[in-house]
Amino acid sequence: MDRVKSSMQQVPNAIPKVIRRTGGANSLELEKENFERGQAVSINKAINTQEVAVKEKHARTCILGTHHEKGAHTFWAAINRLPLSSNAVLCWKFCHVFHKLLRDGHPHVIKDSMRNKADLTDMSRMWGHLSEGYGKLCSIYLKLLITKMEFHIKNPRFPGNLQMSNRQLEEAGENDVNNFFQLTVEMFDYLECELNLFLSVFSSLDMSRSVSVTAAGQCRLAPLIQVILDCSHLYDYTVKLLFKLHSCLPADTLQGHRDRFQEQFKKLKSLFYRSSNLQYFKRLIQIPQLPENPPNFLRASALSEHISPVVVIPAESSSPESEHLVETEDLVDTDVPVLPAPLETKFDDLFGTSAAIDPFNFNNQNGMRKDDKDRLIEQLTKEIQALKDELESFRLESGRLCQALRGRVNELEAELAEQSHLRLQAAGESEFLKAELDDLRRVREDTEKEQRSLTEIEKKAQANEQRYTKLKEKYTELVQSHADLLRKNAEVTRQMTVARAAQDEVDAVRKEMQDKVKAAQEAAGRQEQKQREHLEEMQRELLSSRAELDSIKTVMASSQQSSEALGTQLAALESEKAALVESLSKTETELAAREEELERVQTSLASERESGVKTAEALQNQLNDKESREQALESQLVAARWSSLQGAVEEAERIIQDSLAQIDDPAHISCTSSADYLASRCQASLDCVDKLHTARDAFLADDTGVFHLLKVVTQCGHLVGDTIVQGSATSHMVPVEQADVLSESVKACGTEALVLLGHMKKRESLTTADNSKLKATLQTMLAFAEKLRPRGLELQQGELGDLVEQEMAATSAAVESAAARIEEMLNKSRAVDTGIKMEVNERILASCTDLMTAIKKLVLSSKDLQRDIVESGRGAASTKEFYAKNSRWTEGLISASKAVGWGATVMVDAADLVVQGKGKFEELMVCSHEIAASTAQLVAASKVKADKDSSNLHRLQQASRGVTQATAAVVASTKSGKSQIEDKDTMDFSSMTLTQIKRQEMDAQVLVLELETRLQKERERLGELRKKHYELAGVAEGWGADGEGSG
Repeated sequence: MDRVKSSMQQVPNAIPKVIRRTGGANSLELEKENFERGQAVSINKAINTQEVAVKEKHARTCILGTHHEKGAHTFWAAINRLPLSSNAVLCWKFCHVFHKLLRDGHPHVIKDSMRNKADLTDMSRMWGHLSEGYGKLCSIYLKLLITKMEFHIKNPRFPGNLQMSNRQLEEAGENDVNNFFQLTVEMFDYLECELNLFLSVFSSLDMSRSVSVTAAGQCRLAPLIQVILDCSHLYDYTVKLLFKLHSCLPADTLQGHRDRFQEQFKKLKSLFYRSSNLQYFKRLIQIPQLPENPPNFLRASALSEHISPVVVIPAESSSPESEHLVETEDLVDTDVPVLPAPLETKFDDLFGTSAAIDPFNFNNQNGMRKDDKDRLIEQLTKEIQALKDELESFRLESGRLCQALRGRVNELEAELAEQSHLRLQAAGESEFLKAELDDLRRVREDTEKEQRSLTEIEKKAQANEQRYTKLKEKYTELVQSHADLLRKNAEVTRQMTVARAAQDEVDAVRKEMQDKVKAAQEAAGRQEQKQREHLEEMQRELLSSRAELDSIKTVMASSQQSSEALGTQLAALESEKAALVESLSKTETELAAREEELERVQTSLASERESGVKTAEALQNQLNDKESREQALESQLVAARWSSLQGAVEEAERIIQDSLAQIDDPAHISCTSSADYLASRCQASLDCVDKLHTARDAFLADDTGVFHLLKVVTQCGHLVGDTIVQGSATSHMVPVEQADVLSESVKACGTEALVLLGHMKKRESLTTADNSKLKATLQTMLAFAEKLRPRGLELQQGELGDLVEQEMAATSAAVESAAARIEEMLNKSRAVDTGIKMEVNERILASCTDLMTAIKKLVLSSKDLQRDIVESGRGAASTKEFYAKNSRWTEGLISASKAVGWGATVMVDAADLVVQGKGKFEELMVCSHEIAASTAQLVAASKVKADKDSSNLHRLQQASRGVTQATAAVVASTKSGKSQIEDKDTMDFSSMTLTQIKRQEMDAQVLVLELETRLQKERERLGELRKKHYELAGVAEGWGADGEGSG
């Protein structure tokens, strides 16, 4: 009790002053002061100088205070009054509480705390000067908190507790590989700070003693719970981001990332192991164990092997970290009623007392009235009741989360069973790959022999290289002498060129003089020609002038004729003008008479108009009164119609909201439905939505049709709500991935329906209400339901029985045809092939013939057993009705029969190609394995409903063993024939040179690398094909549906 009181002395007078001031304050101020007072008390109790762990209830109060305030202003106002720089224990406990607030407090705590980043940095630097004790730990812890704040400010998508889904983690990188790269580096830095604090705390403890049960040891170990929670999430996100980067970037670029991850993985694994062995952590937290080896990021499929570490904290009302140090009188018992007298004592113990001046001493006459005391007691009682209600809500929430986790566990168990099945398939594949590996080893031994022979050839090549060097020296001497002769020849050629140039110059001068004489003669001839041309041109101009004179005379004569014609036209126009003037005078006289008549008519019309206006005004007044009454009645009717429509829309909204709430109810998890019923509900909803659109348009055109719209709205609400519930129930019957997609579609359907109804509630948005999005979600759900429907439901009762008989007959026919083709191929091979090839072909075809005979016996035995099953199980029903009733079994039988017939046909084709030398032996072996698997499926489908003591069942099992032995014989004969053919086709290197051998060696290496790459890709493709085959077979056979009865 003394320790608690001593810790409360840090704020001795703050609370009493607040109480004295609230006498006349309003309720909001009183509530704010009570909140600040309670936060100050909890902060001072959580952060004190005692070397004990922080109590969970005080830290929880601080966390709830940040959510109430929506920030951390009150927290920092109280922290700034504490002497953190003078007491290391006080600073250590502050770091612990602050770490809790950053993780679980309000999101604004991080932003409000960034204002104090500089002070925290200075404090970390100051405590870093101490090399031991709490000082060094405080410095490292403060650096971690600063790093955490900076990380969340840079990456606001990450919450304080680092809990994110895979989809949110993808969105944090914004589909940019550079963002993912930078985010991984920041997470490495963040995790490095966490690991440094982890190591520093462990190195400061004496692990040879049981430090986890002492108060001082618990004080140092308590913050590591928050560190473990952060590290588990950071490790998980780092692994996922590195796999993401390796799928986008070369492996060499990420070598630094892998090295840094390897180092942090070793540290984190060691620290988790050491922490899990401490008694202190065993009561408070369940620490996960990391795998023995780190993930292999160079193999993309290793991501499916990664298991996210999950830290489990037991749900307790309070942490037992300091149970043996807590006095019972410090706590308030909230489970029993509190009497007034003990309440006074508890209140004093919580908020501190003063011997002389204690304003909370209600027995002292210090001016406080009796009614203030009663009001304070009543207020505290209400707070206790509110805390009880909040505790009960927490318990209900934890129960709901437990139930959800149990459902998730069941889903994970189903996934585990599926993975076990895939593991068995992978084991079979691994044996097949081992056989291939043995073949590759034999090939490698042959390659080593070839390498030794290549070494001997290289020695011979060295001797030839020496002889080539001597010949090269002689060739160099010959080239030098040939160059000297070429230089001499060039000198003689140059002298001859000079002589030829002088002769050419003399010839050029002679030719130039001849050209000048010839040019003078040509110039005299051109001058004479020009004078002759000028004389001819003057004569042509004289002739043209005479022609122009004649044309001018002709034009003058024609102009005189035209002037005489114009005079005649002018006389005619004058006479026409006189006639027009006379007619114009007559028209003016008639116009004057008509104007007089118009004035008389206008006068009579004016008098009639005045009398008509008076009559119209009286009638208009009566009409207005009638229209006003009609408008009032119409408005009332429209309001009534609109209010009834709003009521119907609100009722439909309540129905859909109730359906959405029902799918989140834990009790709804046990509800299931079929894909057929969901499809019928979706189709009915789609039809009703179309009716709703038509009724809305009719209402907008004529609001008198509101009653039809009310009926359609109500019906649509019921149908969409039922579709939502049935969609959620159907998601409980399908695998997890499909269930998640269907659940999202169901919720989207409810959201779009509420949006559409919300638009219909308002007049201004009724015309723009669009039902296309709702129809799209319903059509998506309908398509999904159609995919989930078992294939057998598409057949009628009679079709299943006929299909069984057809498939069994087709299988028998395929086997008979395959046997006949094999016999034909054997005869051709004996006639054409000789030697080893004929021996190999005969052996392979003989084994294929034996296999076809065994398959024929198996099909006949399966028919007999099937006949017994139908006869014993159908009762009074017909054979077709029996097949229709047991549709799942019938579809399995049909699928197995198809597989056997198809396998026999493909194997015969492969054998034909092998015999012709065009096919591959491996293809024949794969076909044999496929036939063995198909016959095993046929046997299993036949056995499932057979009597274990049936003689036909024993014959069927013997036939199945015969098929297995025949398949093994085909594989063995194929491998033997392949080895014989390959031994025959050995290579001959005796005639090759060193360069040819080196070239072929390089080609062989390139081919080996290409084949290895192709082999890896084909293995991955084979795995994906098997997964897809497994999914499609599950959908086709209706594995996700309920099992049907055997009778």
